[in-house]
Amino acid sequence: MTPERFSAPAPLLVGVMPNQHPEVLKTAATLAARLSVPLVCAYVDEASYLVEWDPARSAHRLSLHPDQNGDDIRAMTAGLEAEIEGAVADAAQGGTPVEWTLRTLAGDPARALARLAAEGDAPMIIVGTSEKGLSHRIAEALSGSVGQWLAHHQSRPVLVVPYRRPAHEDRD
Repeated sequence: MTPERFSAPAPLLVGVMPNQHPEVLKTAATLAARLSVPLVCAYVDEASYLVEWDPARSAHRLSLHPDQNGDDIRAMTAGLEAEIEGAVADAAQGGTPVEWTLRTLAGDPARALARLAAEGDAPMIIVGTSEKGLSHRIAEALSGSVGQWLAHHQSRPVLVVPYRRPAHEDRD
């Protein structure tokens, strides 16, 4: 999210990931369309990490914004871009189209989203709730909730989009 990419106003920031519940992107795109602001979608690659943040040294900037030339990243971002395009098209529905971009970041998802929001002066960060299932609960127990960390450790509003399921189907 670079200042020259979007003109005013500042874009909303939404955390995205492969196979994420579509409600998160749908909500973010609809909100961006209604507010007439751009949308920055950010995927955080937890397999890579931030070595050190020193703006004067380009090698360290690469760990904050990893190279997207790998085949795995290219395939994954192509899938995410298709999901984003669909959500943005649905949100616009005859109105003004929403400008958007996809960024790939490195490291801890909550901290990477907070850094990107600060870098682009995003007025809000949008994330989803944890997915249902044992593996997601174990991951959250080990690394914590992204939405919860953001709400407690940075100064921007955080919109946590719930996984919507009819009440009669909610069996936890």
